[in-house]
Parts: sequence; C-alpha cells; structure tokens
Amino acid sequence: MILERTKDEILVRLPANMDITELQNMLDYLDYKEKTANSKATQKQVDELAQTVNKKMWTKFKAQRNK
Repeated sequence: MILERTKDEILVRLPANMDITELQNMLDYLDYKEKTANSKATQKQVDELAQTVNKKMWTKFKAQRNK
C-alpha cells in the first residue's frame, strides 16, 4: 500500500488483489466522514432523524405490501 499526499488530495494505492467489497465499505465510511466533517448536528439529532426516516420507510413499505 502506498499513501501519498499532494497539495489537493490524498492518494492511496492498493494491490489489485484487494477484496473489492471490503474496499467499498471503507470508501463508503470515508465518504460519510467527508460529508459529515462540518456538521454541527448532535448524536441525539442524528438518532432522531434516523428514527423518523426508518418509521416513514417502514410505513411506506407496509403500504406497498398491502396493495
């Protein structure tokens, strides 16, 4: 593995035999960290939002299943 920092970015070079699923999980996590880096939301607010979204999605899913 090679890690290189340039003026504008950080480059990571990995061997081609890496497990692509594990690599995608890592990239998803890094994407999340990048997108939330400047967030002022508290963990409580995030948990409440997640709960609201989950309830709405479950209600929508149940409505579709009952058609």
